[in-house]
Amino acid sequence: MIDETVAEIRAMRTHSTSAVAVKATESLAELLDREYITVDEFERDLEHNAGVLRRSNPSHAALHNAMREVERSIVGEPTTVEGAKQLLEDVIDRVVADVETSKAAAAANAAERIVDGDTLLVHDYSTTVLESIETAASEGAHMTVYVTEARPRTLGRKTARALAGMDRVDARMVVDSAMGYALRDCDRVLLGITCITGGTYYNRVGTFPIVVTARELGVPITAVGSGAKTIEEFRFENEFRDAVEVMREPVEGVTIENPSYDATPVGMIDTVITDDGVVE
Repeated sequence: MIDETVAEIRAMRTHSTSAVAVKATESLAELLDREYITVDEFERDLEHNAGVLRRSNPSHAALHNAMREVERSIVGEPTTVEGAKQLLEDVIDRVVADVETSKAAAAANAAERIVDGDTLLVHDYSTTVLESIETAASEGAHMTVYVTEARPRTLGRKTARALAGMDRVDARMVVDSAMGYALRDCDRVLLGITCITGGTYYNRVGTFPIVVTARELGVPITAVGSGAKTIEEFRFENEFRDAVEVMREPVEGVTIENPSYDATPVGMIDTVITDDGVVE
C-alpha cells in the first residue's frame, strides 16, 4: 500500500493536495500487518516510511504536516509493539479526520463569500474550491463559474465535469489564454492553495498570470485551503514534469520546461481563507 501510494503521488494521479495527505496517512496502516520484535524496530520503520511518503512530493505542505504529525504523535510514546500499533491506528484516524475537517471548514468559510448571482473564475482542480461552490449553491446561490483548461494536464476539464453536476451552477470552460476574456465578466477569482510559506503563495502553474490579470482588471482574488497548507520553515520544491505532456514528439534544439507550480507573492492575493478564518 505504501509503495503504491508513493508511486501514485509521484505520478500526480491524485490531484488534490488534501487527498494526497489523506491517502499517504491511510497507507501507513500497512505497518499494522507487519511483524516487529521491538518498539524501536517499529518506530524506525514508521519514520522511514513516513519520510519516503513525505519526500514523494516535497511541494505539498499538507502531506509534510500530516507525516510529521504522525511521527510526533507516536515516536517515543509506546512501550510495547502492540501499544505502538494501536497508537498508530488511532493517530491515522485522527490525522485523516483533521485534514478532512479542516478542508470542510475552509470551504464553508469561503462559501459565505459567494453571493447569489456571482460570476467566478477557478483554475485547475481543487476539491476545496469545488466544495466551497457546492456549499454556496446548496444554500441557494446561483452562479456562473468559468474554469480554465489548465494545460498541459487539462485538469480544468475534471473541474468542469464536477461543476456541471451541481444545481444552480452555470459551468463554462475556457482555454488558459482566454482567461482575460473571462475575467472581464467575473466578480471574483477563487483559487486553491498548494502551499503558503515565506510570504509566497504556491499553486498550480498558470496561477500567477491569472492573479496579475485579475489585479489589472480589478477582480478580487481569493485563495482557499486548509490552514495546514500555511507553513513556516518549509522549503517548497517545484516539480518539473515530463516534456511529453507539452509536446508528444520532441523537437531538436528546443528545451521544453514543464513546471507544475507558480510562485506568487502572497500580498497579491486579496483574501486568504482557511479553516482558521479569513485574512484580508
